Amino acid sequence: MKTPILAPSLLSADFANLEAAVRQIENNNGSVVHIDVMDGQFVPEITYGHPVIRSIRKLTKLPFDVHLMVEKPENQINSFIDAGADWVTFHIEATAHAHRLIQMIHERGKKAGVAICPGTPISTLSEIAKSADIILVMTVNPGWGGQKLIPSCVDKVLELKKLREENGYSYLISVDGGVNQNTVDSVVKAGTDVVVSGSAFFNGSLKWN
Repeated sequence: MKTPILAPSLLSADFANLEAAVRQIENNNGSVVHIDVMDGQFVPEITYGHPVIRSIRKLTKLPFDVHLMVEKPENQINSFIDAGADWVTFHIEATAHAHRLIQMIHERGKKAGVAICPGTPISTLSEIAKSADIILVMTVNPGWGGQKLIPSCVDKVLELKKLREENGYSYLISVDGGVNQNTVDSVVKAGTDVVVSGSAFFNGSLKWN
């Protein structure tokens, strides 16, 4: 079993020193920087926008996975790519135009990710799974860091792995929410390719080889 990609989430970093957070990711086996963008509409909280991403882009060559927890992501995609996103992940619940958004992202030469909330079934992805580069399974309700992983959401990883094998799809399966030293084995064994971790990574409790 290959080691998944570790994508630490800046949501749990010290916002007063994001450069130190980026260095921590680089120095502790992180391969991708996961950046949660919240608009106060799709989720209650507000985090950061294009200027912050643009300012930290120059700090590292690691890919930026910008996770858009926003309404109408089609209005934001190009500006986040301009700011430095390499992967753009949007929520299927936030748009009626998921297939077109994937096309938009691919037209800009970037990887397209589609995220689903805990209450959204895998069947919602049936028409767009073959086009996606990443499918992100939220294992907590999006909007806050430090929540506990919802175990039933891990079953979605198994479903996505089966769907990929049966159809010859090539997407990576990503998991975000409540991943720590106690839960990481369950998501990895289920078949997760990209592990997003926030609190546990930045407080040093998640050990990654």
